[in-house]
Formats: sequence, C-alpha cells, structure tokens
Amino acid sequence: MKFTKMQGCGNDYIYINCFDENIENPSQLALKMSERHFGVGSDGLVLICPSDEADFRMRMFNSDGSEAEMCGNAIRCVGKYVYDRGLTDKTNISVITLAGIKYLDLHINNGVVDTVTVDMGEPILEPSLIPSSDKNVSIQVYDKNFDFTCVSMGNPHAVTYVEDVKNFDVEKYGKVVEVDKNFPKKINVEFVEKVSDNMLKMRVWERGAGETFACGTGTCATVVASVINGVCDRKTTVELLGGNLEIEWNEKDNHVYMTGPARFSFDGIWLA
Repeated sequence: MKFTKMQGCGNDYIYINCFDENIENPSQLALKMSERHFGVGSDGLVLICPSDEADFRMRMFNSDGSEAEMCGNAIRCVGKYVYDRGLTDKTNISVITLAGIKYLDLHINNGVVDTVTVDMGEPILEPSLIPSSDKNVSIQVYDKNFDFTCVSMGNPHAVTYVEDVKNFDVEKYGKVVEVDKNFPKKINVEFVEKVSDNMLKMRVWERGAGETFACGTGTCATVVASVINGVCDRKTTVELLGGNLEIEWNEKDNHVYMTGPARFSFDGIWLA
C-alpha cells in the first residue's frame, strides 16, 4: 500500500490516496502506522477519498486510532496533495469532513502549493454543542487552578493562559484536563501566552494524540477565545512549536480563516 508523509507546522500525518487504495480498518491501521518506533511515525492517519458532496472527502484518525472530526493542519496538506499530485487543477476546492464542508484557497509558488487558506467556518460557543459543561470552566489540577474558555471548531477545545508557555509542563496538566468530567467527548487543551495584541504563543495537548507541534483547529479556537477575553485582535499570528499560523476571525461573516504552510516529507510503501 502506497502512502505519503506530510506535515503542516510539524503536525505530521500519513496520507493515503483512497482513489487508488482500499482501507478496510483505518482505525487499526492508524495505530500501527503512527507508532514512532515500529511504524512510520505520525500524529495520525488521513484518508483522501472521493465525495459526491464536495471535491474531496477527508477522514482523519488520531495516533490512538480514534476518528476525529477535523484537523486544520491536515486539511491544508490534503489541499497540497490533491493539487500537486494532479487530482485537481482548481485552486479553490471544497473538502468534506465530519465537521462539515471546508473551503480551501491554494496559494501556488513555482507550480506547487506553498500555503493554504482554509475557511474554518463559524466557531461554536454553545456548551451543549462543544460539548462542555459550560462555556467557561474552572478545573483544579494538582497544584494549579485553570480557567478555560471552551470553543468548538468542529472539534472541542479548552483554552487557558499561562505566563511562560515554553517551560510549561503541557503533558502533566494536559492529559488530566483531556479526560475531565466537564468534557463528555474529551477535549483538546491549549495553553497560551500573550506576546502582544496580534501575537500569541501556544502549545497544545491533542485529544487522542498527546502534545503535537501544532493544531490548526486549536489555533483557531485560541484566537476566538482570546478575542472573547480581550487578549488579542481578530487578526493574529500564533506561534506554535512547529511554526506560525495566521488566523483571522472575520467580524463580517463570523468565519475563522487560517493560513499556513503544507509540506511533503516522503512517499513510502507499507508492507505490514
């Protein structure tokens, strides 16, 4: 079975072209291929599939085998894959996910996709739809009390603020918050440091994957929460471990737009 490794800001996934390949048990395959010592190594598995409702369909599985609704970094890489590999010649495409149809603008440089802007849609702030027990949740974890603002960008996020995110123990606290009783479908956890009104630093503990170098939906949720809390402007750069993303929460249409890179790593054949 042929596969392609790609990454967006270091958020790395294995991509399989399901126009050519038939995957019967993607959850189990994600577990095996994502293992970084005995497999390919990745944050998860992404299937690029045909669709009757959009130009393409994306299915995304975390490294623990659980299927997720959406991934902002992964969908940018889907855009690069389908254009650079000749599955489309359009630079404006639609991709259906479990979080609905997303619209991508592909930015071309020397004949290949360099960066992608994704219309991530409107943020969801209703607690029952996130889902969370409330829009604002306070949780005591070990020696610290965290105040979270909860936002869904098709998948659930809890955003909080710390003074020094570089030296913060994301794993210690993130893995506890992920499974807290306030979040019935678990939660992605963003720890954020304000640099300026248009610059944030963020690290993320992803539901089903642990800490990753970046999270596109989490970056969008971070900016939405930060605008709500008066922390940053509607157009803000977010610095992640794997690079920067440009986020705009547009006041006119209430949509969140994310712009960032998409990169090929390598192609391979899975024989296991």
